Amino acid sequence: MEEHRAAVKATAAQVQGFHRRKEPFRIYHGSTNSTRIVQFERDKMLDMSHFTHVLHVDTERQTALVEPNVAMDALVAATLPHGLVPPVVMEFPGITVGGGFAGVAGESSSWRHGFFDRTVNWCDVVLATGETARASPTENADLFYGAPGTYGTLCVTTLFELRLVPARRFVELEYRVVDSVGGAVAAIEAAIAAGDHNYIDGILFSATRGAIMLGRLVDTPSSPGTKTLRFTRPWDNWFYLHASSVTKRAGKQQQQQQEATKSDAQPQLPSHTELIPLQDYLFRYDRGAFWTGRYAFHRFHTPFDRVSRALLDPLMHTRRMYAALNASGFAQQYVIQDLALPMRSAEAFVRWVEEHMGVWPLWLCPLRIEDEAAVPLRARVGVGAAKNTSTSTSTDASASASSSPSPYPPSSPTPTPPYTLLNIGLWGPGPPTHAPFIALNRQLETCVHALGGFKWLYANAYYTEAEFWAVYDRAWYEGLRRKYGAEGLPGVYEKVRAREGRVRVSGMRGVWEAVAGGRGAHLLEKGRGKGRGKGKGGK
Repeated sequence: MEEHRAAVKATAAQVQGFHRRKEPFRIYHGSTNSTRIVQFERDKMLDMSHFTHVLHVDTERQTALVEPNVAMDALVAATLPHGLVPPVVMEFPGITVGGGFAGVAGESSSWRHGFFDRTVNWCDVVLATGETARASPTENADLFYGAPGTYGTLCVTTLFELRLVPARRFVELEYRVVDSVGGAVAAIEAAIAAGDHNYIDGILFSATRGAIMLGRLVDTPSSPGTKTLRFTRPWDNWFYLHASSVTKRAGKQQQQQQEATKSDAQPQLPSHTELIPLQDYLFRYDRGAFWTGRYAFHRFHTPFDRVSRALLDPLMHTRRMYAALNASGFAQQYVIQDLALPMRSAEAFVRWVEEHMGVWPLWLCPLRIEDEAAVPLRARVGVGAAKNTSTSTSTDASASASSSPSPYPPSSPTPTPPYTLLNIGLWGPGPPTHAPFIALNRQLETCVHALGGFKWLYANAYYTEAEFWAVYDRAWYEGLRRKYGAEGLPGVYEKVRAREGRVRVSGMRGVWEAVAGGRGAHLLEKGRGKGRGKGKGGK
């Protein structure tokens, strides 16, 4: 702890210097899981890349003391020997504790536990003035509940106490195959109502084929002979490809049953169950970054088969893929967005995506919203919260700015907590040219808001500033910034708004960054500010 305290003291002194000089700064972590095009000026950044330690695991209290730059795979590796695991583990191993807290992150266990930040007991922070403080449900509670979703624009986190839960050797995963979007939503709602699973998520491969996957933590299978599968080794299948094959087999079995019985009625789609080692399950989407890795094969005219995936496996993990995406500028040509919608709006949104984008697969992940404070940036949620916003598909970028939605009109069925939102992961190619790409993203944002949802801000935001604050609560956010002296930091809109065209698209630059190991050197502007701030956190 002495080393940690010394690092915090040095960090606070550096922040105090920025505050005294009235210089805005950004927090540098050494890597990023954001798809925004980001570069840091060395003399205007706070280097937190060395806060990478799990300081203590308390088996009696089932908690862990963790620095903010600890990645998910390192956190799980530290807690599993004690028979414990975080209740919410983000699916990409390189996502950090601090990133999950500041950026709001959900996973397949979030239907029960909520967002990752809801598993934090307290956190230590350095305020923008250089003062240190603790934030918890009982101490600086408005900061504790307000910082998630503000992307480091309120304070700098330096330490977290995380809750842990008992771990098991395996996840017993049941695939419930569905043949419609409505059927997928209904299957998720039924699983939540049953309440007897640890993990719930789903994949829609098309409007008529998908799987809802229900996981239980187990040490032994519930049925003898259940097959064990892995997904983290180079020769293993990518998880989404395996899930797709499960749905295709189920469809064939259904057809065969129907032909055998000579009945017009469709028999129920069969389910499928298997065992997955816990760590393989937690990071099952790492290889290939869900399914977006296939676009790299297509982009470089490379065969997409099991042999080529195994040979290129070192480049197909999310740490290197994020680095390649940012360095190449391809983020300017791919729609990479996570959207949270009320369950009742999900089917309408998927229909919109099918009609206007044609992107498949889509990821489905239910998220528990325990109270109003759980919604990042106090986003306005509910069908009718945006009743004045048009879902027009006009390519005129100003069309959606013509009217401002009324927050929570009396007729709005704004849900009363606790309730469930459905995270829909939408990741696929967009128009290759600038203007149509921007227009499509703006149409997407308008549609989501009109359906009572909001988007994650790890990705580019294409709103005008007025549109942005029609979705999120500006008065609340700016009040927190004033109270905690954070007005000198870049604001959240300034941080997340799209800055298209800053990086020339270069596939080879992305390949080089991936081959180099995704160390994040592309995030630093070259040749600027080499004197000041070069050390780690001012040490």
